[in-house]
Amino acid sequence: MIIFKFALYTLILSYSPCDVFKHFDVTEMHGLNLADCEKYNNTTEDAYIAGFCNISPTDGKPFVFINLSRCNNDIATTALVFHEMMHLSGIKYNDAWLTSEEDMITFAENETYKVVELIKKQD
Repeated sequence: MIIFKFALYTLILSYSPCDVFKHFDVTEMHGLNLADCEKYNNTTEDAYIAGFCNISPTDGKPFVFINLSRCNNDIATTALVFHEMMHLSGIKYNDAWLTSEEDMITFAENETYKVVELIKKQD
């Protein structure tokens, strides 16, 4: 598990989707749970969690988790990261889609560039 702390959020990278629970030392959060994650047949094509963005159960700040086992190629990686960054953008901008849509998408795009570069360095 690799952790990056940014001003707005914590980025968690791991090859095991169950590590997100272990990072926060919880057995369940936001409707997901460690027991189901451990039972799930996590593969490079399917996983209990491919990516996850929400509020930390420990400090109330946003986090983004990326399951590196699902980063099979540049397109899949970029799409997965952008998907989670759009969730993060919703948190950052308090879901202000009607007034801040362009800013929200630009934020997600810029964070995607940054995170994809970090993931590439892990290879």
